[in-house]
Amino acid sequence: MKDKIQNIVIAGGGTAGWMAAAAFSKLLGKNLNITLVESDEIASIGVGEATIPPIKTFHKLLGINEQEVMRATHATFKLGIGFENWGQQGDHYIHSFGVTGKECWAGEFHHFWLHGLRKGIKDDFGDYCYELQAAKANKFALSKNTPINYAYHLDATRYAQYLQEFSKKLGVTRVEGKIQQVNKDNKSGEISSLTLASGQIVEGDFFIDCTGFQGLLIEQALHTGFDDWSHWLPCDRAVAVQTKAVAAPLPYTRSIARESGWQWRIPLQNRVGNGLVFCSKYCSDEEAINTLTANIEGDLLTEPRIIKFNTGRRRKGWNKNCVALGLSSGFIEPLESTSIHLIMSGIIRLLRLFPFDGIHQSAIDEYNNKLNSELNAVRDFIILHYKATQREDSNFWLHCKNMEIPPSLVHKMQLFKDTGRVFLDDGDIFRVDSWTQVMLGQGIKPTQYHKIAEIMNDKELENFMSSLKASITNAVEQLPSHAEFIQSYCKSDY
Repeated sequence: MKDKIQNIVIAGGGTAGWMAAAAFSKLLGKNLNITLVESDEIASIGVGEATIPPIKTFHKLLGINEQEVMRATHATFKLGIGFENWGQQGDHYIHSFGVTGKECWAGEFHHFWLHGLRKGIKDDFGDYCYELQAAKANKFALSKNTPINYAYHLDATRYAQYLQEFSKKLGVTRVEGKIQQVNKDNKSGEISSLTLASGQIVEGDFFIDCTGFQGLLIEQALHTGFDDWSHWLPCDRAVAVQTKAVAAPLPYTRSIARESGWQWRIPLQNRVGNGLVFCSKYCSDEEAINTLTANIEGDLLTEPRIIKFNTGRRRKGWNKNCVALGLSSGFIEPLESTSIHLIMSGIIRLLRLFPFDGIHQSAIDEYNNKLNSELNAVRDFIILHYKATQREDSNFWLHCKNMEIPPSLVHKMQLFKDTGRVFLDDGDIFRVDSWTQVMLGQGIKPTQYHKIAEIMNDKELENFMSSLKASITNAVEQLPSHAEFIQSYCKSDY
């Protein structure tokens, strides 16, 4: 084991590699030498175009100007995800990034809403969420007086390019080349260097694996192992295509359940990212391509491309002197736009635990324990969407409805159904509001709620609920359209 860690080698570029390079060079650059190795021959997957709100914190930490990065990546704003046909055919709900209503010490707003239903107040749960109503109205604006919680839709390839230029200015060295061999120290088993196809050797003290699904370092060299989650998340392929935008961009992602999977629509300023995530057991590649191309709008800008994947995770995110980020660390399908977030949280965790004066097992264990808690929570949240369905119109949905799920998710769903309560697990990146919106949206109705909701008499409850709804309606009416705000705030030069 080295006494000092000074030379970081990032294997692979793309979103994961350049996010890591940007963060390390900006926040720890004076203490480290950072080299990134990538090959121009290797195309990135390029489908991770939607984010969740913590990315704003990442940009703030790095001093990245929001308007600048949005222009560079042709970005639009994202207030949530619209789910169509998930509970039943014809269903539609939005999982928004906002807080619904007002909570109190004993429980969240949905307890008051459930009590209101019993008292004849029939408004939708989403009527009390500012971000959700703005999304439905296709409106957006930034205001100090009325804060709004949001993320981005962005061009992932342009995002990596932006971060590359950002990192190079901070001293990151980019080495062009294809990794041919990963060299290890015979005694410690740690990675010592990378040999490129050109014969060049890139030495390092610490390595970050961003080589994608193949995991050249974390798996092929260190044999870390992989936990397969396909028995809970059966989709194993996607087909992706880009189309020309034919309408103003919506401020939310669309997720449309299909016969053997689900379709995404991600609106950028100039184009739309489209894809179909599907299970090859129930749908052929050709059928998937036909389903996708029959349900898109606008001229094709790219040819449909099939992407194969296995859902699951490496048994260790940090093994010896290597940390895996992005696809090399594992994959949970992009249903809730968690891919870029998991890269970011892995980077922040590593920054906080970085072994400047040598690697200790306790630090490795802490990283892996926190990573596992986070991944388990995300996994359960994604499985929830498939399990909480009443659909029986295809073999795929019958399988999802009847499949066994992790005990942790069984408990969370049953607790909500029995009591209306949601308690978050360690590492859960989604708030109670998120779990509540999805469970209510897909037909899980609690049989109880907290009695604190009965603290108000009927008239007080009615006034409380109507006042909340009216204030949100009024605030949304004041907003410009999403397209108008983009035009004035971050319009891209094409």
